[in-house]
Amino acid sequence: MTDTEPELFGRDTELAPVRALIEDTTGGGASLVFYGDAGLGKSALLDAAERAAAARGIRVLRSAGIEFEADISYAGLNQILLPLREDISGLAPALREGLGVALGLAAGPRPDRLLVCNATLALMSLAAARGPVLAVVDDMQWLDRVSAQVLAFVARSSVGRRLGFLGAARTEDPRFLQLGDLLTQELRTLSDDAAGTVIDSVASGLVPSVRARVLQEARGNPLAIRELAASLDAKQRSGTAPLPPVLRTTGRLNELFEVRIRSLPARTRRALLIAALANSGYPGVLRVAIGEPFVTDLAPAEEERLVTWSATDSRLAFRHPLMRSTVVELATGADRRAAHRALAEAFRTEPDRRAWHLADATVGTDEHVAALMEDVARGASRQGDSAALVNALIRAAALSPHSAERSRRLAEAAYLGAHAGELATAGELLTAARDADPVRHSSLRDASTAAYLLMAGDGDVDAAHRLLSASIAACADPRDSADPELLEALHTLFIVCLLSGRAELWAALHEGLGRLQPTPPEDLALRVRLFGDPARATAADLRKLDAAIAELSAETDPVTISRVTITATFVGRLADCREPLWRMIRQAQSAGVAIEANALRDLALGSYMSGQWEEAERLAIHGLRRADGHGPGVIAGQFQWILGLLAAVRGDHEGSRAYSDRLMRWSSPRRAFGFMHFAHQPRLLSAIADGDWEQAYDHATAISPAGELASHVGAALWVCMDLVEAAVRTDRLEEARAHVAAIQRADIAAISPHFALLAGGAAAMVADQDSASARYEQALAVPDADRWPFDRARVQVAYGEHLRRMRALVLSRAQLSAALETFQWLGAKSWADRAARELRAAGGTPTAQARRKDAAEQDVLTPQEQQIAQLAASGLTNKQIAERLFLSHRTVGNHLHRIFPKLGITSRAGLRDALHDV
Repeated sequence: MTDTEPELFGRDTELAPVRALIEDTTGGGASLVFYGDAGLGKSALLDAAERAAAARGIRVLRSAGIEFEADISYAGLNQILLPLREDISGLAPALREGLGVALGLAAGPRPDRLLVCNATLALMSLAAARGPVLAVVDDMQWLDRVSAQVLAFVARSSVGRRLGFLGAARTEDPRFLQLGDLLTQELRTLSDDAAGTVIDSVASGLVPSVRARVLQEARGNPLAIRELAASLDAKQRSGTAPLPPVLRTTGRLNELFEVRIRSLPARTRRALLIAALANSGYPGVLRVAIGEPFVTDLAPAEEERLVTWSATDSRLAFRHPLMRSTVVELATGADRRAAHRALAEAFRTEPDRRAWHLADATVGTDEHVAALMEDVARGASRQGDSAALVNALIRAAALSPHSAERSRRLAEAAYLGAHAGELATAGELLTAARDADPVRHSSLRDASTAAYLLMAGDGDVDAAHRLLSASIAACADPRDSADPELLEALHTLFIVCLLSGRAELWAALHEGLGRLQPTPPEDLALRVRLFGDPARATAADLRKLDAAIAELSAETDPVTISRVTITATFVGRLADCREPLWRMIRQAQSAGVAIEANALRDLALGSYMSGQWEEAERLAIHGLRRADGHGPGVIAGQFQWILGLLAAVRGDHEGSRAYSDRLMRWSSPRRAFGFMHFAHQPRLLSAIADGDWEQAYDHATAISPAGELASHVGAALWVCMDLVEAAVRTDRLEEARAHVAAIQRADIAAISPHFALLAGGAAAMVADQDSASARYEQALAVPDADRWPFDRARVQVAYGEHLRRMRALVLSRAQLSAALETFQWLGAKSWADRAARELRAAGGTPTAQARRKDAAEQDVLTPQEQQIAQLAASGLTNKQIAERLFLSHRTVGNHLHRIFPKLGITSRAGLRDALHDV
């Protein structure tokens, strides 16, 4: 039994008792009834149970309550016993006659109900004598009264008879109370994670803001998620058309609610419509919008169990997430506009909500309302909510009576969509802006949007650079440092220069910044210097960055946080940004996929550097999935790079090359050499792990030539020790020493402790025998060097090898043992193998240490191993587990190989029993 159906995602808690019920049915008997609101997946649970029972050789008797048969006595019993009619002749005469009359198979006086109960139990027991039987009954709330009582009797009497009973009922129907005292379990709404999995499985490619809106309205109901997502058209899915105040659907739940809503008085339907469109059940709003006596108007809906009043805050709530959409769908356009006008009056003190309701009450165009919607967009901009900003501008454009204003607003929405990472949306909006006003001159924002689109499509970095450079130079006043469009164009040019990986393309950006009067903004200038060319970082710039990072504790704008943390990336300060980055993740759905991607990238990169590789992998895989369908590889490529690094250091060279190749394939035709540098880094690490030092040297020098730290190549700092070690191993001592000299001239040790560790390790590798030990000791004594455990262990291995060559075997074994322990803890297999070989050569016994570590952990699963083991025991495949936990399927397989010996088993088949015993 798996949860591959969307309705079963996140249902491990409910599937566990179903499995237990099936197991108990084969041995003796058991019963269970699920109850919950419509659309939660009760039928899907019963379907899964039926398949699993049939696979175990259990005979399944399946039936369902039918609403129009609810008043026909024994109709439900007749349905479930239909497959057993031939066995009725085997019952005792009194039981046979009574059951025959009840089922309408024979004439006679109405039988006693207890007689029918005993006859049904006897009949099902006869069938169970030939093999276990499971009765599965859906929609029990619609069973006729006597059938419900008979089946409840059978369920209570099933123990010891190889009879199982599994049912499902809706809670909103009062007839649910007739099910008696059967064992029940409530089916609740999905968790946020499970709901996200459902929507991604049935409606992949939704822009983040639309995805978040569907999830918000569905409130964890899987059927609501499916129907609300299916109701969206292509433009709504892509974000190029605003969503209605209430998402509409015409699915089967609408039919369920429609009859009950149409039966309400007209005043109640009007009150319900206002409440649905308000998305606020607070009495103050309803009193103004509906009028008095609004509670009396809503009373019939409460009696029909369509709405409830909260006992804590007197707030009105719809009982089911799709009920709001049904109420809105049944209303006429005139009714909806009238309701919006009433709500605009109720929200007079809340300008943004008032503007939206006025917009939805407007037919045609209205410049006054369009201007109000543009004010809404400005407010969303201050809050960093790019999704709301774009939607407000699109609505403002639609309300604009003049083509020039409509075109301007669409162009601004296109620009903001591009910067948020919604490139498909941006392209459509930019085209619409040009169509709205063909004579309109392109602006700097148009050029920025077009530059993003060039990189997303068939264009290249050079074309985007030419377009932006020319547009900036030709703007009305290229010196105005207060012009927001000019500053954003320069920021876009900064991104293009980063992708280029070529120092000569930065000249236009430096020239543009230099023209600004009175001075360029400090945050942009700092970003250009420290992220663009970190090897030339000055102490003054680093102090400014540290001050900016400290100020992030009170910062709420995700764009500001993102731009500060990106500045910190190549100068070793990501660890100081973790708290604001996690804050960004919490805000990211409204801020856009690009902002979310930046936060996930920086967190993943920081986790990789600090040795938290499992967290890094989870974040990077999640980021890669979120980037799918959102434009260029500039977003996805960041995560391919990190995943390639992780695969390389873990010894998964095939996986590392696959990620690197994907990055190369995107970068090469676009001349995005900055990303090609990133693609070389995983290959460099894989070559070092394999001991292929010639290949390692080639990849290292493709990032930065020997003897210099390449200008405007951030990765040049990260691979400086790699290049030196590869040069030494290939007898290129002159090149190695030249590179160490370049490292020392740049004084990268002053940038951060991490670079001090790398610079010290590189210097020790080229030092003469008499001074090398002191150099290694100096490198390892760098403050907080243990914050970068992988690089520290690599320095320890190099030091241990040096000590072994010097015949200082005891000291050598100490360094190599420490490195081996770190590599084992990290899961850096190739490096652990190398350390173990060196340790043996120094007279050590690495296997003894590994045995001690294994013995201490033999019977202890880590929290993640426990989670993976439980999911595997539930029947999920490695791929399904990987998708659930944001891991790769290879990582899941590696975990299971470690889990099996800890639990004393050899395959997945033994997981369930082993976990039960732990």
